[in-house]
Amino acid sequence: MNTTKSPATGTAQPRQPLDRDAWINFALSVLAEDGLEGLRVEVLARRLNVTKGSFYWHFKDRQALLNAVAAHWRDLRIAEVEAQASIAPQQAREQIHAVINQYATQPNQIRMRMELAIRDWARRDALVAAAVEAVDQARLRNSTRLFELAGFSAEEAYTRALLTFTHVFGLSMMMFEESISTDIASRHTAIATLITR
Repeated sequence: MNTTKSPATGTAQPRQPLDRDAWINFALSVLAEDGLEGLRVEVLARRLNVTKGSFYWHFKDRQALLNAVAAHWRDLRIAEVEAQASIAPQQAREQIHAVINQYATQPNQIRMRMELAIRDWARRDALVAAAVEAVDQARLRNSTRLFELAGFSAEEAYTRALLTFTHVFGLSMMMFEESISTDIASRHTAIATLITR
């Protein structure tokens, strides 16, 4: 039986097998911190304290993992933006404000690093570029829908959706700079009001 030492007691404990999702989620977290170079089978297995055999039980090769990581990221982001747009028409403006406020007041640096790593990877991989494009299109499509529900014409809704997307994405990147984070966050309500006016 495979065992590992418990951090709390130092005694041998049965090692829990890693399923496919565990490998993919761990790979995403490594991608956020170390970029694509961190996604090597030997490195991942060592960091997870498992053999490479555990990896090959779930994936044919490294490329299969990379494809799964890109698809998983795409599916998670699309599901998230679709959930944000699934509201009653009378709540559309409030939801737009909520989305903008979320990125301004609760920046998630790990997710932003992940996004930047994925986009960097997409410059060299057509499959990943397609995943990024699918996510961007979903973001724009669902944001446009919110503005249409708020009463804007299709053309005006798309323009405002594009403005919102570039504002939120740019804001997320600027949140790495602590010196301006507080100032930007304090203005998020005014910015959201301008975009939805």
